[in-house]
Amino acid sequence: MTIHLSQTDVTLESGNFSSDINTNKKEKKVEVAEAVTLVDDVKPDGGLEAWLQVVGSFFLYFNTWGAINTFGVFQTYYENELLQHMSPSAISWIGSTQSFLLLAVGVISGPLYDAGYLRFLLYSGLVLVTLGRMITSICTEYWQVMLAQALCTGVGTGCLYIPSVAIIPEYFFKRKALAMGIVTSGSSFGGVIYALMFQGLLPRVGFGWATRIMGFTSFATISISLLVLRRRTPAVRIRSLLDLQAFRERPYVLYCFGLCLSYLAFFVPIFYLQTYALLHGLAGQNVGLYLVAILNAASVVGRLSPSLIANRIGPVHTLFISVTLAGITAFSWINTNTGTGNIAFSVFFGFFTGGIIALPAVVLTSFTFDLSRLGTRLGMSSMLNGVASLIGTPIAGAILNATGSYLGIQLFAGFLFIATSVFIVILRFELTGKKLVVRV
Repeated sequence: MTIHLSQTDVTLESGNFSSDINTNKKEKKVEVAEAVTLVDDVKPDGGLEAWLQVVGSFFLYFNTWGAINTFGVFQTYYENELLQHMSPSAISWIGSTQSFLLLAVGVISGPLYDAGYLRFLLYSGLVLVTLGRMITSICTEYWQVMLAQALCTGVGTGCLYIPSVAIIPEYFFKRKALAMGIVTSGSSFGGVIYALMFQGLLPRVGFGWATRIMGFTSFATISISLLVLRRRTPAVRIRSLLDLQAFRERPYVLYCFGLCLSYLAFFVPIFYLQTYALLHGLAGQNVGLYLVAILNAASVVGRLSPSLIANRIGPVHTLFISVTLAGITAFSWINTNTGTGNIAFSVFFGFFTGGIIALPAVVLTSFTFDLSRLGTRLGMSSMLNGVASLIGTPIAGAILNATGSYLGIQLFAGFLFIATSVFIVILRFELTGKKLVVRV
């Protein structure tokens, strides 16, 4: 029997250990072999069951990142109606706490996923996300919104996020980037649908029922994921919630630091885009209330395109291009003062940031040889990203309050994206050495 380590050429032949290998080395090799449950070249890479996992994961992204990407419309509503007595920075803590929990809960949900608790995570996410939406619909005070929308919904989305990205590498190898691109486009579709739903229903049925209908939609779509998602690999014993050995590997450290910087910047334009536009070129125009939906619509293409390009030049190179172009677009936001300019910025920013969501899991998988630890490593990275997303938009709000100008937050976002691209370049050469022409 031959067991192939994922993405390596190392093989272990059972029963053929040479007599000069000491016991410790044998045990170490056997332990590694037991952790690897599947062979890359026997992954389905297609078929009904595999593509059903893509459908299920798509709807998880629809209700996790899709919900976060919609917060811009809530930010606008809260500033002008429900919580108009609160500062923009204070209101942004609701969205940033939700995004923090989506990512930070991964440090627990990742090991639970590895241990075989997929169904528990899906049921928990279904209940908490739906409950959070329903309770938000009856909130009238800031602290109530914080508990319902930020904490309850945030923990629920955190239960769903890691399964949505960890299950795809179990079914796909050559088509992994394409499958992940389709999955992550779910967040863009969710951002479009929920944003349009909220803005369309708000004047007709009010805030309460608009939010409840979004809750019913969440329940229905997450239920589809619950029906179709199935792990292909056996569960492994939980050794620890953390894989501290990962932080001794330079590629993983560079990966984590780079993504942290991007998450500091990522939500800043999404949260403040509409309020900026209503003051700079779209005052009194309804189209200003739909910029978040436009951004998410552009992001659909932006999440599929990098996945196709990654199959040719590699996920690391593609992520570098996406982040660099996102940084350039963020700097262009500074001179955006017309209605057309705001719409164009929404389109380009949505498109170029698509890769920031679609590609990180593929990049991590490319240098994680033991896929039984992938959930744990994704969870640790998500925890760090969660801290970054928690403080990013409030920092931007504080800059706005202190200066009275959006210039500071525009520079804040732009420089952080460029700094991220620098870390990705360093990661690239850490993985490939001095080779200039290589797919990575």
